[in-house]
Amino acid sequence: MPFEADRDVPGLIVKFGDYPLHHGGVGAIRSLGRLGVPMYAITEDAYTPAASSRYLKKAFVWPTTGAEDPGHLVDGLLRIGRRIGRPAVLVPTDEEAAVLIAEHQDELAGSFLFPRVDPALPRRLASKQGLHELCVEHGIASPASAFPESYDDIVSFADTARFPVVAKNREAFVRRTRPAVGGTTRIATREGLLALARDWGPRPGVILQEYLPREDAEDWIVHACFDQDASPVAMFTGVKVRSWPPHAGMTANAYVVDNPELTDLAARFIKQIGYSGIIDLDLRFDRRDGQYKLLDFNPRMGAQFRLFENESGVDVVRAMHLNLTGRPVPEGEQRAGHRYIVENIDLPALLAYRRSGYTTPHAPATASGTELAWLAGDDPLPFLTMLARFVRPGAKHLYQLWRTNRRGSSTSTK
Repeated sequence: MPFEADRDVPGLIVKFGDYPLHHGGVGAIRSLGRLGVPMYAITEDAYTPAASSRYLKKAFVWPTTGAEDPGHLVDGLLRIGRRIGRPAVLVPTDEEAAVLIAEHQDELAGSFLFPRVDPALPRRLASKQGLHELCVEHGIASPASAFPESYDDIVSFADTARFPVVAKNREAFVRRTRPAVGGTTRIATREGLLALARDWGPRPGVILQEYLPREDAEDWIVHACFDQDASPVAMFTGVKVRSWPPHAGMTANAYVVDNPELTDLAARFIKQIGYSGIIDLDLRFDRRDGQYKLLDFNPRMGAQFRLFENESGVDVVRAMHLNLTGRPVPEGEQRAGHRYIVENIDLPALLAYRRSGYTTPHAPATASGTELAWLAGDDPLPFLTMLARFVRPGAKHLYQLWRTNRRGSSTSTK
């Protein structure tokens, strides 16, 4: 490595909710751990893949749902900070963690290091409605969207909508306590929408969006880290080749692809809103009008962040740690053509995409290198732990998602 991290400043992986098979957290532990940074993590139990990493100094077992009182979560973080014994860089892996950190900065500042932002901004970015409003305000293209306040609003929408449409939970935290859908959900018919909506209650917490047809679109991703002036210290672009569930879920296979237009768009938007820290953006390029449409803004690291690294060995998590500890972030070109594979979900995704005939025009014919989400020669236990925990529940989960697809909609947990 052409740089050294501050080994006196640990990192803490922060997550709220029950999702033990999270490869992004494992990736962050390895990324900083390989630099000699002491790594800690909040885990559901002592037997998660993250807890088994050789680069993890200690797992703090703390089962949460994300539905707890914020004060309880803040107190728990502060207790962990006291046990670590020195300020640690916080690395949130979900929207709830990112929002909580931003809204309680003053309470957490003495025990932890994290980018300082407008306390209200991460919640607004994580909100589908808030993000749509910001896009409109700053001239960023996004899919046409509706925000129903009642079942009657949904009926009115269904009477004029062009199907299929996409439904998403509207707000962070609410998706944990009162989820309307399991995740991004493609709804094929008016009847299907109305049937689902009957279970959403008097105030449905959903956003309904136009569906951008996959035959006319390409899925792009942007990962970046911004300093306190909302200037990029590391920025990367790539294409999503496959996801699970198909076309609506978590990245299963992706490539690094240079896209200066997308880099400029993302940097301009971040500067306008004044965001600092790590971002994970999902955009869909609509060939019908030639626009990149912002689908999701995750104000935290994305699970597939290890796809991206520059020639100096910097990824977004390393960039944030370097920046927060006052060290320069080495520049360099991104590794164009590099590939990322999530082993446990890419095989079913591959089979589904072959049936659909969908291809990504910008995906390279051959990869310049491959990063696996789980398997690493210097840290094999997370892969083995994932296999042990994935086989039965994972197969059941994949089957349930397949059945959902057969009924005409795709559900994901992003």
